[in-house]
Amino acid sequence: MEQKAAAPDSYSKAGVNVNAGNEAVARYRELLAQGKHPDELSAIGGFAGLFRLPGEQQRALVASTDGVGTKVIIAAELRRYGQVGADLVNHCVNDILVSNATPMFFLDYLAVAKLDPDVAAEIVGGCAKACRRHDCALLGGETAEMPGVYRPLHFDLAGTIVGVVEIDNLPKPESVEPGDAIVGLPAVGLHTNGYALARTLILPDEWNAPFGDGTYADALLAEHPSYYRAVRAIQDVARVKAMSHITGGGLRENVARTLPQNVKAVFEQQRWKVPPILEELVRRGGLGEQERYRVFNMGIGYTLIVPLADAAAATQAVLGARVVGWIENRMHDEPHVIIHAARDA
Repeated sequence: MEQKAAAPDSYSKAGVNVNAGNEAVARYRELLAQGKHPDELSAIGGFAGLFRLPGEQQRALVASTDGVGTKVIIAAELRRYGQVGADLVNHCVNDILVSNATPMFFLDYLAVAKLDPDVAAEIVGGCAKACRRHDCALLGGETAEMPGVYRPLHFDLAGTIVGVVEIDNLPKPESVEPGDAIVGLPAVGLHTNGYALARTLILPDEWNAPFGDGTYADALLAEHPSYYRAVRAIQDVARVKAMSHITGGGLRENVARTLPQNVKAVFEQQRWKVPPILEELVRRGGLGEQERYRVFNMGIGYTLIVPLADAAAATQAVLGARVVGWIENRMHDEPHVIIHAARDA
């Protein structure tokens, strides 16, 4: 059953106000400006926070907290619990990877209306498997039973990761300059963002209907991949100046967070493929170019900025990696990210 085309501000109408989120972060910055810990190395608003390791001037702890979003609603309705735990860990690993950190340990938070030990074990088991793949300890966490806050059979899942990085090995976005190449690593679907809108465009009675090589549910619940090993492979052959994890805010907002003020990133969408589920959501929602690249990742899950001379080696190091754009000078009134969309996108 095809849904009615969404309005231009369809994400807000689906219940998520990106502008309000940005305003909240701006206010957080004002609050935190009133006092800063002497060992704090980064300001709020990045992908992760950095804190100098006590007693070691050359190393920093890197921490991030995130959730899986309303992807958990689809998982709960379909009783498909195991994947969301891996989604959570992989998302958090990618966030601290932007700072070049190596994961150390992870803590999960699972909140439910009524605890079912089998379901809880399946969800946390997904976290544990993903942690093992990253040689990361799952130290524990919290399981909260909160009837009245959550609907029966529904749950929420969040987690905190802590990693470590040599301060000398932190990316150096200030070294990004015109002529650098942007290498993109492919997304497989929505990952963990845009589900509030997706659920208004593909309703539950369609989730088990055929789509592509599986069902809509398969496409919507596709794993949020970890880019850890791909990034390390590229770093073995190329000088990586800056990185971005493409989550909420899409290419437009996430890449801008890691660029110096004097440059802009220019993307050319014909250089990569958009996953079919995202093409379907764009078509159903009638999403314009501005909104589609702000709500969804549109096929790029992670970006790395490298010197042009290193671009060929970087793309050869990882299957699916490709040059998706470049860096140019930016005038003071220009956006930090420009996307030339394909005509049929």
